[in-house]
Amino acid sequence: MIADVKNTAEQKMTKSLESLRIDLGKVRTGRAHPGILDHVMVDYYGNPTAINQVANVTLMDARTIAVQPFESKMVSAIEKAIRDADLGLNPASQGAVIRVPMPALTEERRRDMIKLVKTEGEAAKVAVRNVRRDANDQLKRLLKDKAISEDDERRAQDEVQKLTDKFIAEVDKALVAKEADLMAV
Repeated sequence: MIADVKNTAEQKMTKSLESLRIDLGKVRTGRAHPGILDHVMVDYYGNPTAINQVANVTLMDARTIAVQPFESKMVSAIEKAIRDADLGLNPASQGAVIRVPMPALTEERRRDMIKLVKTEGEAAKVAVRNVRRDANDQLKRLLKDKAISEDDERRAQDEVQKLTDKFIAEVDKALVAKEADLMAV
């Protein structure tokens, strides 16, 4: 029973950490990478569809992303979706290929991005702490139902706290790495 509670808590904390890493991957640095456009949705015949489902997204060079739609009539819809995605990008079409140049980040924009990264990190920490709270509540319920002893409950709570500390440290490590990446010129 206690092992189930700990395993469930660890799995949920891992998912929170993975979610943070995915969110941090969407925060752009000065370099181009195709993952920046992953969450951009295109109006594909009335259905919102991920851009990588209607086009081939590749890198032309270190600062330019190339988007090649599978259907030539989707060029304008994809361009509009990228422009409306609030990423600060200005796509330009060249026939069947859309070029998306990555503008250099200004110092002010870098500071804004760091604030965004810290907000994402705090949300991940809150999620990890919520998992800890849920696990501790389950342990208290087991104690109340006399399924475990008070000593077992206390030990399990200590282990859940160690698990929480480990994941909070992982979140901090991911934030420091992203901040360093953002501040690199």
